[in-house]
Amino acid sequence: MKTVTPVYSITPFTLLDYPDKTACILWFAGCNMRCSYCYNPDIVLGKGKLSMAKIMDFLHSRKGILDGVVLSGGECTLHKNLIPILKEIRALGYFVKLDTNGSRPKVMKQILEANLVDYIALDFKALPEAFQAVTSADLFAEFEETLMLLIKSPTRFELRTTIHADLFTEKDFREMVSFLENRQYKGNYYVQHFVNQVPTLGNLGYSGREFINKDFSTAHIQVVFR
Repeated sequence: MKTVTPVYSITPFTLLDYPDKTACILWFAGCNMRCSYCYNPDIVLGKGKLSMAKIMDFLHSRKGILDGVVLSGGECTLHKNLIPILKEIRALGYFVKLDTNGSRPKVMKQILEANLVDYIALDFKALPEAFQAVTSADLFAEFEETLMLLIKSPTRFELRTTIHADLFTEKDFREMVSFLENRQYKGNYYVQHFVNQVPTLGNLGYSGREFINKDFSTAHIQVVFR
């Protein structure tokens, strides 16, 4: 039987990637988007290196030390063995956070119905008219379906957007907030600025932080810059 190696690498410890939890990160190889600002080009374009046996050995060794496991990438929902992987991690007693671009709503529905994760971070890349330019993928409808699943679900989740001055104007971003309001989203909406001078998939230039002193929050949505 062919050994399944979905994970590119492991970050053994983080205090930043799972709110209020000590965690590790499993970086899943491959992605169905090609965002020019992506700072994980090796993971997105690379192949998995670690077998599930090695991953589970690591997680067994960290029981009692870590609270949670973050599944990130790349895009972890692309991997056909994700559901059994989540079940195995769950069986060890870990809290589970999943980072996703929202492009696989059928997989997300399975995950939510089986209660396999505790927290989800959903990337809101752009509105329909800019989505292809930002992601090089025609997957906005799938993202929106995932968003609506999460809004209706009791599972905790956050929304986040990466901002680069070449890709978004202030008007664009205000329209994104309005889009979320119209979908009845309530909660925090995190904005992370493009990190200059790091390797990325594209050739974007320097991006300033013109948005950072503006107030985009509404009665139901708290826009948080980080």
